[in-house]
Amino acid sequence: MDKRERHPLALARAALGMSGDQMAKAIRAAAEREGLRSGVDRQRVRKWEQGVLPSADSQRYIAQVLGVPPEDSDPAGWPSWVPVVDSGVMPLGHANTVPALREALNTMNRRTLLSAIPGSALVALAGSWAGTEPAGYAYERTGPDNAVGEDVVALLEDTSARLNALATEQRQHIAPLYDAHLAQVTDLIDEHPCPRVLKVRLHKLAASLSQTVAWIRFDHGEHGAATRYWIAGLHNAHAGQDRDMGAALLSDLAYQASWRDAPATAAGILQKALSRTIHPAASSLLHLRLARAQAALGERRATLQSLTMAERLLGTGNLDDMPTWCSWLSPADLAVDSGRCLLDLGDATRGHALIAEGQALLPPSRDKTRLIFLAYRAQGHLSRREPEAAAADALEALQLAKRIGAPRCVQLVRDLVVDFRPYQQAQGVDELFEAAA
Repeated sequence: MDKRERHPLALARAALGMSGDQMAKAIRAAAEREGLRSGVDRQRVRKWEQGVLPSADSQRYIAQVLGVPPEDSDPAGWPSWVPVVDSGVMPLGHANTVPALREALNTMNRRTLLSAIPGSALVALAGSWAGTEPAGYAYERTGPDNAVGEDVVALLEDTSARLNALATEQRQHIAPLYDAHLAQVTDLIDEHPCPRVLKVRLHKLAASLSQTVAWIRFDHGEHGAATRYWIAGLHNAHAGQDRDMGAALLSDLAYQASWRDAPATAAGILQKALSRTIHPAASSLLHLRLARAQAALGERRATLQSLTMAERLLGTGNLDDMPTWCSWLSPADLAVDSGRCLLDLGDATRGHALIAEGQALLPPSRDKTRLIFLAYRAQGHLSRREPEAAAADALEALQLAKRIGAPRCVQLVRDLVVDFRPYQQAQGVDELFEAAA
């Protein structure tokens, strides 16, 4: 690696997926927002990455591009204030449960810039999880003075259950509370002795909280942070000997990969996870998500096989033992996701009918799912050249996404708006364009 590649600015730029030209353009745009002009070009960026000191004004613009608060970008400290690029996956094992949690919690620091973890590394992690059994604790750490007791763990579990039960619309108001609660659980695991049975419960609690925080990050488009929370949860589900929770966290990583147009990664993760999933309801959800990835890859036969398995397993098994993280899965979800698969495979008529069927079955309380269903139905209407109905669904989805505080879902609808350009004269399309601007 040469000097330019090792420079913090070069690493931060690469983590953002920017070329030198793109970095220069972003810096010029930052200057324009202040009513000023910058002559920065690719060659200037390259010189900075070779050790030339940027001016104070240029550093201010660089900070804006990197998302660093003005108070943290001291020109005298260049380049120490440039965000530290964070990447990599820790191997499974008791020694890494706390470090994985600390790494995820440290993403709250705005000066940490997260690079994407390669899909191959995530598939390898899923394979490691599927191929190893969690080792039990060799001894119980107990002490007479500061041991964590049953009452403390039970209180934390009860509080976590109440937090996790909140609807997405309400979570946005107290998001920092989830981080603080997980941080406290992490401290207890790391710093305080307790009987092995309580330690296992704390690991399971950390896994559940990590999953919730990951979804909050994901909904706000913070994909690097979400990935690390899901990975931290996987470490702790493994330590807590909870196979289905581990499968859930891998399934969420796969869902994120599909959302980010990486269906091959999603399919690879899910195939590993399914090999060790226990409860039929959990397997049903994973098969459904696998079908979505396979449909995006154009694998019709595999898609239909996965959908058949998802339908066959749905509603089976002991309901008393059903994991809470998949208890929401219903015929509505099966119908809509099946419809979306058929849309991807080119069967617009049947796909649209299934999406409409699922939409009608969905309970009113599931707003985030409803808006995603609406976006899918809008796509179905567009595929049938029904722009008025599509615009109505897309507008309702956009308004709902804004209300519940889910920026990634807002972006889902905005990405769909470009497909309305051939129908600008249709009723409702102008209103959709205005709302999405």
